[in-house]
Amino acid sequence: MPPLNWQTVLERPRGAPPLLMAHRGSSNELPENTLEAFRRALEQGADVLECDIRFTRDDEIILMHDATLDRTTTGRGAVAEMTLREIKKYRVVRSFGKPQVLGDGEIPTLAEFLQATTAMNVPIALELKDDRFVERAGGELLIETLARGGALDRTALLSFNGARVRACKHLAPQLPIGIITLKNPFPLYDTELMGPLYLLLYLNPLYFVWARRRKRIACPLDPEPEPRLRFYRRIGAPVLLTNHPALTKRALALLGWV
Repeated sequence: MPPLNWQTVLERPRGAPPLLMAHRGSSNELPENTLEAFRRALEQGADVLECDIRFTRDDEIILMHDATLDRTTTGRGAVAEMTLREIKKYRVVRSFGKPQVLGDGEIPTLAEFLQATTAMNVPIALELKDDRFVERAGGELLIETLARGGALDRTALLSFNGARVRACKHLAPQLPIGIITLKNPFPLYDTELMGPLYLLLYLNPLYFVWARRRKRIACPLDPEPEPRLRFYRRIGAPVLLTNHPALTKRALALLGWV
């Protein structure tokens, strides 16, 4: 079997069991976007790691979903107004539930994330959360970081904002990009990847068939997919997002969808 990079993900045969994309790591179990959460996700059988990236004040790229530190960390304040050194003083303590104590729980940089996952050669999906990725300097810094980390062939870029991913693809055309949508029930984007909100699939249950005919791959925006696995199997979802890969993997096994 060839190594799992984004090219092999895109070439997955129809009818193959779905790949599991860990949403911010095993984020129902450990604080999101931490190296510990990503290691746990891989231990639980995740095939792809998804995380969020944005810039600090001093042009460092870190793993952080929100524009502020308030929800997920022991700190407060806007990420864009703080230096990496200031941010490193705080710890990630929360994902979607109660605060969780987690070792050092440090907020990682993208470079640290790439280094931690290099040996596994696992595909990664980076959601661009910052408008600075539209700027040439921001896009170049991202591409340089991926190149230094030897991760260009295993990285895809995602966003709700098409301008962010398209600006980066202009600098590195080999990178697959994807649009996440809450409104469009049709796979008509000029991107390799698509992430429709799962409710849109009830409006268009042929979504994955259409996407495959266009040589595209789609993943439902549904980080807790277990109640809908039978539906996803029926309509042929090739990738599933999950906050807890172990739980999703067990549910797939009970359905015989492995």
